[in-house]
Amino acid sequence: MKLPLIAAAALGCTAWLATPLLAADAAPSTPPAAEVKNLLPDTAEEAWTAVQKALRPPPPPAEWNDRKPEEKEQEAYRKVVATSAGSAADRAKEFYTRFPKDTHAGEAKDLERNALAAAVRLGDDSRKAALEALGGENQPPADPFTKKVQAAIEAARAVQAKEGNGDPRVLAKALIPSVRGLKKEFPDRQDLDGLLFQCAQLLEGEPEGLALLKELQAQNANPELKQQATALLKKAEAVGKPVKIAFTAVDGRKIDVADMKGKVVLVDFWATWCGPCVQELPNVKRAYDELHAQGFEIVGISFDQDEQQLKDFIKKKEMPWAQYFDGEGWKNKFGQEYGINSIPAMWLVDRKGNLRYANARPDLEGKVKELLAEK
Repeated sequence: MKLPLIAAAALGCTAWLATPLLAADAAPSTPPAAEVKNLLPDTAEEAWTAVQKALRPPPPPAEWNDRKPEEKEQEAYRKVVATSAGSAADRAKEFYTRFPKDTHAGEAKDLERNALAAAVRLGDDSRKAALEALGGENQPPADPFTKKVQAAIEAARAVQAKEGNGDPRVLAKALIPSVRGLKKEFPDRQDLDGLLFQCAQLLEGEPEGLALLKELQAQNANPELKQQATALLKKAEAVGKPVKIAFTAVDGRKIDVADMKGKVVLVDFWATWCGPCVQELPNVKRAYDELHAQGFEIVGISFDQDEQQLKDFIKKKEMPWAQYFDGEGWKNKFGQEYGINSIPAMWLVDRKGNLRYANARPDLEGKVKELLAEK
C-alpha cells in the first residue's frame, strides 16, 4: 500500500524511525559507510532527498498479507530493517559531514541518532558504540526546527487526549495553527506542507480539510505533494455525482456502474499485495453475503500488476464479484481518474447512481443498510 509522504511516525503511525519530517520510499540497503564512500549525490539538495528516501524501512514480504509469518521469518525481516536503519544513519552522518552549513545539517544529526537507536533496538549490536558516542537514544533533538515541530505535535496530542478521546480530527485541528506559525518562522521549509497535508487527510470530507487541500494545490509546493492534494480533491469533488466506471472484468463480464441504478454498489479499490485490503476482505464478504439479495453489489478495481495472481487470489478467497484489471498498478485507469493514491479505498454508490460515501470502511454494513433503505 502506498503511504503518504508525511511524518507517519510522529503522528502515531508505525515506523522504525520517528521523525516529524517528510519521508519517501525506502532506499536499497547498502554496506556500512566504512566500506562505501560518498553514498550521497554531489549536491546538497539531491543528497538531502537521498537521506529522506532512506528513512522508510523496507516493506515486509507480500506473502505475509495472507498468512502469519513464522518467528524465524520475523527475525530475518527485523535484521533487514535493522540494516536499513543503519544505512539511513550512515547517510545522515555523511550529509552533515559533507554539507555542514546546509539548513538540514542539524536535522541530519538528529536523524542519525534516531536511526542508530532503531538499528540497536532491532538487534544490530554493531551500532551500539556509534549510538553511545552521540549520547544515547534519549537525547532531545538538537536541531531547533525539529525541536519546535516535535513540541507542536506533542501539544496537539495532549489536546487530542484531553478533548478528543483519541479522535484524529481533534489532533489535526489542534496541530494546524502551530504548523502555520512554523511556516512563518521557517518559510523555506516545504516539509511543513507535508504536515498540513496529513492534517487534511485526517479531516477528510470536512470544510477545513478541503480548504487545506486547495491551498496546497495552489501553492508552488513539492510537486508530489501537490499531486496528492489534487488527487484528494478529485475524490472529494466526486461525492454526490455519478460514478462513471465501465469495463470488461477479468472473467469476461461487462460492467457499467451506470447500469446498476436501483442497487447499492461498493466500488472497492484494492490489491492482493495490500495488507489492509486483505484484512478488510472478511468484512466485505460478510456484507456481501448478508445484503446481496437485497440489492447490494460490489465492483472491484484491482491495482495488481499480475493478472494470474489476481485470478488465483479471487478463486482462493471465493470472491464472486467482478474485478477490473489493467496491470498498471498505481497508474490504474480508474485510480488515476478518481485520484486514488492509497488503498484500500471503498466508495459506496447509492440507488440513484451517485457517490455517497468516499470512505465506506467504517461500519460498512451499516452504511449499506442505510442506502438500501432509501427509495
